[in-house]
Amino acid sequence: MHKALLVALLSLASTTALGSAGHGSDNSPLDTSQPIDRTITLEAGDMWFTPDKLEIAPGQTVKFNITNTGKLEHEFVIGNPKAQAEHRAMMREMASSNGHDMSASHHHDNGQDSPASMPSVTVLPGETATLVWTAPEDIEALEFACNIPGHYKAGMNGDLQIKG
Repeated sequence: MHKALLVALLSLASTTALGSAGHGSDNSPLDTSQPIDRTITLEAGDMWFTPDKLEIAPGQTVKFNITNTGKLEHEFVIGNPKAQAEHRAMMREMASSNGHDMSASHHHDNGQDSPASMPSVTVLPGETATLVWTAPEDIEALEFACNIPGHYKAGMNGDLQIKG
């Protein structure tokens, strides 16, 4: 792995997610100071999400409760298609480099333009993880996905429409 990528990953690991448990299995308490407009419950199965289409109003703060009913670790990441593709490539590189534990990578911010700024959470088998996210005012369509190698291609993704 390139030193610059390693430095970037390590610096991201030290940041804090806005109201989320982070991209790891440490389901720490949520930031309860942020008012929640809506709660959405999703199920992550062996290679799918239910529901696979969501519609959220611009500016709406949503609490996602994602339950992993499958046998594999998954992640729930919100971002645009380009950033999701870049994140998948990064995950493949990390998996092939030295057996890196992909759940240790972090990306925390409320943006959707780069893999490092996508809100995300890892969900272990049999567990529920929570992510709090506010829909942007200036984007109409995003996607949510699991970018662990092979999962997206197998169907672990869905459409997220931002409509008022």
